[in-house]
Amino acid sequence: MHVLTLHRLDLAPDVAIDDALTTLDPREALLTATDLAATRGDGIFETVVVVDGVPQALEAHLDRFARSAEMLELPAPRRELWGRAVHTAADALRAHAARGAVKFVMSRGDEAAGEAPTGWALGFAPDNRRGGATPEIDVVLLDRGYRHDVAQTSPWLLQGAKTLSYAVNMAALREARRRGASDVVFTTIDGYVLEGPNSTVIARLDGVYTTVPTELGVLPGTTQGDAFAALEAEGARVEVRAITVEELLRADALWLCSSTRGAAPVRSLDGAPRSVDAAVTERINRALDGRRA
Repeated sequence: MHVLTLHRLDLAPDVAIDDALTTLDPREALLTATDLAATRGDGIFETVVVVDGVPQALEAHLDRFARSAEMLELPAPRRELWGRAVHTAADALRAHAARGAVKFVMSRGDEAAGEAPTGWALGFAPDNRRGGATPEIDVVLLDRGYRHDVAQTSPWLLQGAKTLSYAVNMAALREARRRGASDVVFTTIDGYVLEGPNSTVIARLDGVYTTVPTELGVLPGTTQGDAFAALEAEGARVEVRAITVEELLRADALWLCSSTRGAAPVRSLDGAPRSVDAAVTERINRALDGRRA
């Protein structure tokens, strides 16, 4: 990841939007050593892909950002301010890369000073999808250790919130690499499919493009939602429902969807080769790259 632009947000509610954004050198220090983003991973974030200077699916990302803030009992984000920050970073990216991304973050703040939440947005050029090609990926299944109804039985675990606490997700990706793969699909202890560490699952089952409902404690997938819209526009059938591991293993095509990667086709699952539908993958990603909002 090559960071190209950085902007700090003043989240005090009485600060005018025009005065709340400060552009920094990306190499400049941003956080104190006692900011809860660094010491506890206590905060939320979103990543928006930018194509030719245009942030894609920004409204959906802002919706999910507000949802995560509510789940973590953080202040409701000022939508206009966060939108301004993303557009400012996206405009700065335009001169450097045809395709980039903006990550925007809200931390609970400095635990020593007891200050208001900390906010920032950074624009960067991702390392994946160079040259416009979406890589085929090798995936392993890993048990997350929860039942499928954990979001209802144990809401304090914050399943379905996009938080800065990514240690488990990073450990899962390291385990995938140890097994000769590059990505993961989490499963439940009672045999249901969840999501990837930073992606949403789409499985084609009996001709129907299917993904997992948020009631299972997964993030609402912004890229997956737009992929489904593109598929429906072609006349394909889509469905949101619980998927069992057995069903996933018999799917005739699989994708992992994320903002910076688009719809990445799965070419192997737990070491077993999977069929890749290159034509559908290309159509989905063309539609994703063509979004103007």
